[in-house]
Amino acid sequence: MQKATVKECLTKLPVGSELEVRGWVRTFRSNRFIALNDGGTAANLQCVVDFENASEEDLKRITTGSCIVVRGDLVSSQGKGQTVEVQAKSFEILGDADPDEYPLQPKKHSLEFLREKAHLRMRTTTFGAIMRIRHAATFAVHKYFNDRGFFNIHTPIITGSDAEGAGEMFRVSTLDPANPPMTEDGKVDFAQDFFERETNLTVSGQLEAELAAMGLSKVYTFGPTFRAENSNTSRHLAEFWMIEPEVAFNDLDDNMDLAEDFLKSVIKYILQNCEEDLAVLDARLAEEEKVKPQAERSEQGLIERLNFVVDNNFVRLSYTEAIEILRNSKPNKKGKFKYRIDEWGADLQSEHERYLVEKHFKSPVILFDYPASIKAFYMRLNEDEKTVRAMDVLFPGIGEIVGGSQREERLDVLVSKMQKLGIEEEDLWWYLETRKFGTCTHSGFGLGFERMVQFITGMGNIRDVIPFPRTPGRAEF
Repeated sequence: MQKATVKECLTKLPVGSELEVRGWVRTFRSNRFIALNDGGTAANLQCVVDFENASEEDLKRITTGSCIVVRGDLVSSQGKGQTVEVQAKSFEILGDADPDEYPLQPKKHSLEFLREKAHLRMRTTTFGAIMRIRHAATFAVHKYFNDRGFFNIHTPIITGSDAEGAGEMFRVSTLDPANPPMTEDGKVDFAQDFFERETNLTVSGQLEAELAAMGLSKVYTFGPTFRAENSNTSRHLAEFWMIEPEVAFNDLDDNMDLAEDFLKSVIKYILQNCEEDLAVLDARLAEEEKVKPQAERSEQGLIERLNFVVDNNFVRLSYTEAIEILRNSKPNKKGKFKYRIDEWGADLQSEHERYLVEKHFKSPVILFDYPASIKAFYMRLNEDEKTVRAMDVLFPGIGEIVGGSQREERLDVLVSKMQKLGIEEEDLWWYLETRKFGTCTHSGFGLGFERMVQFITGMGNIRDVIPFPRTPGRAEF
């Protein structure tokens, strides 16, 4: 008797196979029909129990959520919804699930409720599909870069630098928080800390990836990053995963080409390899759209939207052109934007980005050449000395999904920008040395992995595309 997975039973094994299959019970009806799932596929395997020859005590233990092993024969199914089923010769309860206590009974649960049950929600059809797609997207990311000669770099989790200059970082320290050692001028004496300096959890691996690109040419990072923003929105997490390629000799145009090709490639991989799970999530999104007012409904289904991104070129326009479009738009003139666009230099909000993508162009958009005043110090200054070689990729439903730039390779310009922003040269001496020794044009971008998975799965809240979300006040599991 061979051990088999649910997916093997449904797609691979020939009728007549004698097998043993394990999983969790989704439903048990008529004291006879078990819907079994082991997480490897969205589909359930029907197992038919000979209830007349089974003890009543054992049958009572087959409940939603219980874990069982079924031994029997794979046969053609006469019922609707499946082509094969297992005719059980015997079954064994591996783990009980008291129906009075097990919270995921066979009924519709809200996403908010399931977030409170993150330790169990991967047993549901929706979250099983999301997590399998997340895995496939992870593989697709590594495959894309590996196939194109990139090297994966593991950048530090604990760092003494703030790549974004935002200051919203989680501190890492072994000092007594209630009674830390102090300097003579009343500040915490980090010289007595483990690393003998102030350290934090990383907000980005970019600066270190740039160092690697200056020796390996094409590199990428794919790791966890942390932001201590007190932001309780559907778009933010305190802990998330970032993909950050850095490429020597690439200018901004090369960078935009790479970002577009990368996004299309990953989405295409999902379309080709996750049809079953996408169908589950496409149907879920369609049901969700039905309850929205007509004006707020998406014009495309999930799979249609993914194919649209793969099949169409992204629109590219400068920040200056985008500002003119937004200033003259109906929502801006009628005061429907929460943040009105009045003049050049405004920092675009999600509502502006989504207007450009969803209403004006009806296409993914790449904006470039942003005002220097609203972008990071490491972005290359343009000849006008007002704008930098920055670019953002904007997607429907998400807004910004990629942010990147051509990096400032000129030492004198980089030092000048750092001085204006009060960034100490001694803190980034190693970064500056790459501009002293064999500097060259180079570019890169950062992609929040969860935002990409959110777009691919059609989920409205970023907390639903990571197994155990970390947000303000929430660090369970």
